[in-house]
Amino acid sequence: MDILLYILILIMGTVFGSFFTLAISRIPKRQDITHTPSYCPNCNHKLHFLDLIPVFSYIFLLGKCRYCKEKIRPRYFILEILSGFTFVIIAYLMNISVNNLNPILLAEGGFMVLYLCFVFIMAGIDSENRKIEKSISMYGILLSIAYIIYLCVVEKESIYRYIIYLVFYVIILILDTVTLKRYAKNSYVHGVILAVLTMVIFTGEYVVINTIIMTALVVAIKLLMHKIENIRKRIRTEKKDYGKNINYGFILGISNILNLIFVLAWYKFFV
Repeated sequence: MDILLYILILIMGTVFGSFFTLAISRIPKRQDITHTPSYCPNCNHKLHFLDLIPVFSYIFLLGKCRYCKEKIRPRYFILEILSGFTFVIIAYLMNISVNNLNPILLAEGGFMVLYLCFVFIMAGIDSENRKIEKSISMYGILLSIAYIIYLCVVEKESIYRYIIYLVFYVIILILDTVTLKRYAKNSYVHGVILAVLTMVIFTGEYVVINTIIMTALVVAIKLLMHKIENIRKRIRTEKKDYGKNINYGFILGISNILNLIFVLAWYKFFV
């Protein structure tokens, strides 16, 4: 029975992955993500059910649009697969099974799904546009507040631990509003900080510390490779320019999921 449950979770994960690709593409363009039917971005032809089956449609259509034959970006296929397996792995590590389903575990699983939506979409948009969308940040904040209420009311956790994070949310939002009014744009740094705060609330301080360390290592490697490449090409670039195009939100998102999986696996198999 557990095998059937995990197959269902895998399918659900790929469906969410398909939604992630849509959201990543449309949100930066301020397009509707709930009511407007899916369409080919090249020929604008409305896609039908057989064109929208996660993973399988890409394979059967050989990675091309059925109508204009334009190649479909592999990211759709990759994100659907990664999302599906991420859902399964985390469900397994959370000990979700047919025999122990209960309201608390289902609630925790539901919040985890909503949190993964935040991480995947935030990281995906940042990967494509180097931007932390304000709407996604607000989604993360509202989701965090709902999760804190759940933890304090249902699981009887102390709210005092979370007050400091809520205060930081308010401070960063105020700073971002001031920056928006002064420079007519949202601050990328503020968006990254808001994402980190959301990560702390859902995955805990230990996971986020490791997430930041991993992100710092990846950034350091990218900067080093960039510098070596410039030296090889004999290009002189100011040090301050090295990191201006690095997608910190994307790296944070990937690092957070990997560290979350590692910690859940550690507690499942060694604690």
